[in-house]
Amino acid sequence: MTHACVNIQIAPESVPSIPSWFGEVAVMAQVLTQFGLLKAIQQDVRFARARFGRYEVVDFVAVMLGYALSGEPTLEAFYRRLAPFAIPFMALFGRSRLPHRATLSRFLAALDQPAVEALRTLFQKDLVARPASSSPPGGLWDRQGQHWLVMDVDGTRQAARQRALPHTPDLPAPHRRLEQVCAPGYLGRKRGEVVRTRTTILQAHTHQWVGTISGRGNGDYRGELLQGLQAITAYATALSIPLSQILVRLDGLYGNAAPLADLLTAGLGVIVRGKDYALLDLPSVQQRLARPPDQLCTHPESGASRALFDCPEVPLTPSGPTVRMVVATHASASASPPIGVERSGTVYELFFTTMPHDAFTSKDVLDLYLHRGSFETVLSDEDDEQDPDRWCSHTPCGQEFWQILNQWVWNLRLELGQALSPTPMRLTEFAPAQPETPAQPETPAQPETPAQPETPAVSLSYGPPKFARPSFTGGFSGAAFALQPDGTLRCPANHPLYPQERRPERDGSLRVLYAARIGHCRSCPLRSQCQESSSTTKPRRVSAVFWPSSSNASLSAQLPPQPDAPAGAPAPSLPSPSACPVLWGDWERCQIRRRWLRLLRTQTVLLTTSSLPHAQQADIQQPKVQTRAQRAHCRLRWDERLARNARSSPASPLEVTIHGLPATFASVFGFGLLEAAA
Repeated sequence: MTHACVNIQIAPESVPSIPSWFGEVAVMAQVLTQFGLLKAIQQDVRFARARFGRYEVVDFVAVMLGYALSGEPTLEAFYRRLAPFAIPFMALFGRSRLPHRATLSRFLAALDQPAVEALRTLFQKDLVARPASSSPPGGLWDRQGQHWLVMDVDGTRQAARQRALPHTPDLPAPHRRLEQVCAPGYLGRKRGEVVRTRTTILQAHTHQWVGTISGRGNGDYRGELLQGLQAITAYATALSIPLSQILVRLDGLYGNAAPLADLLTAGLGVIVRGKDYALLDLPSVQQRLARPPDQLCTHPESGASRALFDCPEVPLTPSGPTVRMVVATHASASASPPIGVERSGTVYELFFTTMPHDAFTSKDVLDLYLHRGSFETVLSDEDDEQDPDRWCSHTPCGQEFWQILNQWVWNLRLELGQALSPTPMRLTEFAPAQPETPAQPETPAQPETPAQPETPAVSLSYGPPKFARPSFTGGFSGAAFALQPDGTLRCPANHPLYPQERRPERDGSLRVLYAARIGHCRSCPLRSQCQESSSTTKPRRVSAVFWPSSSNASLSAQLPPQPDAPAGAPAPSLPSPSACPVLWGDWERCQIRRRWLRLLRTQTVLLTTSSLPHAQQADIQQPKVQTRAQRAHCRLRWDERLARNARSSPASPLEVTIHGLPATFASVFGFGLLEAAA
């Protein structure tokens, strides 16, 4: 029983409550209209197909934007919640009718790649059209005061579980709805049978998405990286930042010669975890590991300690390129460490970078790479708030279209949250300044020792690869595989072979073993001619021997053999870092978005319209007059197609009132301001 002063009544008429996300949709629609983005989508993202009805791309973009903003778990739940407000929802975008859910599904299924690329281009242009915070957009300042911009590139996977279906000769082949968008691949800890990989590019300081590229299964990681580099290059060019000051952080998937050559060719900086542990066998690396480490790094929480060895110029392949390699070692706790390689009770981890020695110490390099872990929290926040990897379409183009719009929503939320409550850039001392080396006290004179002749440094350079002769079966010999500038081989079917193993051999020669991808070999029309059998389950492998060049070989032959460096011998002198600290400038990752969402989801939204159902009924009862071109089913022009579902001028006016937004926000984005009642 309620209290006597409380009276609860029931009204027979239905008055649906406005969804909590409707206010944010109204704000987004106003912002997209104010900045001309809706008009740009209508003009640039064009796609036509048979039986398209009265709808255009902008109609489906409006629905998908609302779906991404709503946070509803499924598209069915979103349509069910939107049904009472379908007409006001579409009116926010200047459109008339709401496409049916099945119509949206058919649109995504028929979408082609040019339309996806056009949307991606608009997304990247809008990213740099209005600086989200300030200029420069955050960054990293090294020990010489030079500015760097860090970009994180990594992939995330979405697994799909499928029903178990029998495969017997008397049954037709099963049809899987996700066979176009998924494929078998690495599942990790995700439960499922097939996966789809999405490669994302994040600006590490403003936490804005720069791009997204997806593929079936494990995807084409190198091809997706090349597309990501194009997005990074366009971003840096628009902000007038030199490519040499862009630092791309990658995980171990990209830690070999082939993808690193793409980055170096583009002129970008890089820091990546290496996986080519055969480089530890190089003589220059072995000599460096025999000396004391440059620095010792101890994790503040776990207490794990690493010894860091800085190797300035290490060739990734016998023909280049060369990078700076930092080797981190620690005692082995198990026979098979999860990261690195174990040798004689010591675990070795490799880190490749182009960061200069006089600006970053080896510990700075390691700390900067491990700081990449914040990227995982951004992906987790994205999954919680928007879940862009959910299955919105069963075709690759439709799924990627949905994911681009999700990243656009993420960036707009950051921009609007910053406009709602401006916050300054946070400046963090990422690494303290290096203490100046105290002057050494004078020591008593020691008896002179005979001076040792200075040994010139020898860096072996290798000549072209030497391959074995063709086998007696007549298959392709190693000479048929052309060596590429990035250190890979190119087979006669135009597929790459990547270096997998390096073995030093007699007289200073080096044997490199290359292997192709099994996915390329399975469908190759030249497989029987190349591998001498079409039933083998292994990819094609090629072995090449690199011999030292004659000049360096003769020089090394003239030098007497040098003994191993003693334990206390000093390391080769490297440029000493400057005394400035390493500074990291960024903005809040969570609070900017969460303040925005918390405000919009708790404020009152009012919809005011005058007899909208009666006006719509009057429009339906009016006779339609067709032109001769329409009766003859001639193709309509683009402006005529857009006009079919455009909101008509005599339609009932719609007024949306959103409470809680400040007057400064209204003036920036062109909102009308409701005067407070006296």
